[in-house]
Amino acid sequence: MAYIEVDKDNIDSEHICCAISDKRCAESYQAKKDWLKREFDSGYRFLRLDERAKVFIEYGPAENGWAPILASNYLLINCFWVSGKYKKQGHGKALLKQIEKEAKKQGKDGLVTIVGAKKFHFMSDGKWLLRQGFEHCAELDSGFVLLVKKLNTNADNPVFNKFANADVTGTEGKGLVAYYSNRCPYAEYHVNTSLIKTAKKRKIPLKTIKIKTAKQAQSVPSPATIFSLFYDGQFVTTDISACMDSRFDKVMKAVLS
Repeated sequence: MAYIEVDKDNIDSEHICCAISDKRCAESYQAKKDWLKREFDSGYRFLRLDERAKVFIEYGPAENGWAPILASNYLLINCFWVSGKYKKQGHGKALLKQIEKEAKKQGKDGLVTIVGAKKFHFMSDGKWLLRQGFEHCAELDSGFVLLVKKLNTNADNPVFNKFANADVTGTEGKGLVAYYSNRCPYAEYHVNTSLIKTAKKRKIPLKTIKIKTAKQAQSVPSPATIFSLFYDGQFVTTDISACMDSRFDKVMKAVLS
C-alpha cells in the first residue's frame, strides 16, 4: 500500500487519521489541522497510509519540537500509530524506514522519541522501538523515557531539559492540573468539556493550561504535551479518556489510594 505526505497543499482535502468521524471533536479536529499548517513552516512532517485508517507518523526537527528536551540536530518522532487490521503488516517498520532515510538526507545525527517506561497512552510502544534499534538514553521519575537511534555515533545523547520534571504543586497548586495542546484532535474537546464536568461533579479544583507555542511546550513540567494530567502535583496519566466521567475514577484510583 502507498503512503502519502499530508502538507499545506493537500491538508484541507486529506484526513489526519484520528477523530475522523467523531462529531463531538469536529472543532478539535480542525484545530489539529490548523496546528499542523503552522508547524509545517518549521519543518514538521505528517506521513500516513493512503487509506481511511490510523496508520501514520509525525516528526520534525527536535529544536522546534513540542517537548522539554535538548536534542540538537535530531529528528523528533511524535505520534506514531498503526491500529486495527493494519497491525503486523510491516507498516510501522516501513514508516520508520522512511524517517531514517529523511534524517540521513538532512544530515541529522539520529532520531529521538519519548515513550513511557511502561506503555503510556498516546505515546509510542517503547519495547517495539527498542527492537528496531533504539536505545534508552534518559528517564524521569514520572516514568517518561527518551529513546534514541543514532546515525552519528559520536553525537551527544538527547536529554530532558530542566523543566521536564518540575514541581507542579509549587507552581499550580492543589487539585487537578491538565496541560494540553492542539497536537491531538481529541484534547481540546475532552479537556474543556469532559474534564470540566468530571471535576465539577467531584468538587475537585481544576486548572487547565493550553500549550500554544513550541517555546511554551519546551518549558512545561511534562514531556507529554498532547495531554498530561496531574493531581496535587503528582503526574497521573497521558490518557485523555481520564477526562470522562466513566473513566476518571478508575484512572485516579491508584493515585488516590
